[in-house]
Amino acid sequence: MKLQLKSLIAVASLAASPALAFHCPADMAKIDAALGRNPQLPAAALAEAKKLRAQGEALHKAGKHQESVDTLAKAMQLLKI
Repeated sequence: MKLQLKSLIAVASLAASPALAFHCPADMAKIDAALGRNPQLPAAALAEAKKLRAQGEALHKAGKHQESVDTLAKAMQLLKI
């Protein structure tokens, strides 16, 4: 029984990684679209959103997809998307 549970957890973990990998580009596209509409934000907030977007892409390319998704979510929150 324990072996089956461990196997199930391992399979679920492997299945989640590709799903997160595909989530990152979608989030980056949403951020890019929002930035393209010239959002009316304070300069500091806009700069932070751009910085977070760049960090999210770097994390995605490094294979750190959960960190990328979390970072991109912060940018989306600043941009209200």
